[in-house]
Amino acid sequence: MTIRLLLADDHRMLREGLRRSLTDEGFDVVGEAADGEEAIQLVDELRPDVVLMDVTMPNMDGVEATRRIREQIPDTKVVMLTMHADREVVAEALRAGAVGYLVKDCSTEEICEAIRMAVQDDAALSADIAASMLDEVHRIDAPGDPHVVTRREEEVLQLIADGCSTVEVAERLFISQKTVKNHLASIYQKLDARDRTQAVLSAVRMGIVHLS
Repeated sequence: MTIRLLLADDHRMLREGLRRSLTDEGFDVVGEAADGEEAIQLVDELRPDVVLMDVTMPNMDGVEATRRIREQIPDTKVVMLTMHADREVVAEALRAGAVGYLVKDCSTEEICEAIRMAVQDDAALSADIAASMLDEVHRIDAPGDPHVVTRREEEVLQLIADGCSTVEVAERLFISQKTVKNHLASIYQKLDARDRTQAVLSAVRMGIVHLS
């Protein structure tokens, strides 16, 4: 299956460069947006699999656009690609529903991998982003109930927090990928999370897992 992409960035030259690079890698770039409002409109019209979204754009920023896209068209995933590595910006983007967060000095290979993982609901957390998340969740005082999930679900959550994919979790725990996905579905329900990023945020806040 060819992954359909929408590029959202107010810098035309960057969009053109990304279009060429990602097309060469086999992706189908179905549209480009110069601001957050246009991104929402084009996602509604084109229904891409993934939006590669900048944070700072005119009219509406990428975080708010991400929030609205995830509310209105939840099947479309959003990966942030931005110059901003500030922990507050990262946390806001993740809370808005972004499943990946990359800074613009990353390689084309890293962007491609993040896009593929987003489609699989399998976005890994980089060390820098994990550190940002840890700083953010430490601001929340209420520890919650660390016993809300089972011991096996704790193991799955810890490996996800360590950056493992579904395949890697299955291999390390000697279980099937389907079983991992079943555990994740149970975790999402128990922690009231939309995806693995929110689940990890909640689990760290509650003391269930730890970020290294």
